[in-house]
Amino acid sequence: MIEYVKTILQKVSFSKYLFEKELRKGLRLILPNELKEFRDWCYKMFKKVHLAILDRYFQPAL
Repeated sequence: MIEYVKTILQKVSFSKYLFEKELRKGLRLILPNELKEFRDWCYKMFKKVHLAILDRYFQPAL
């Protein structure tokens, strides 16, 4: 499931609104043991464009 969520985020990364919406949905699909890997990947791929959104969803959780 993590690969599916990654694919979706890459496709919607052009839009802050869609990116946040899909990130929120994706976090519900990802297993707890995959969360750190997913978080690291998100920051690596989208830190320059969507840092505020990533911080909003990952900082409290980790």
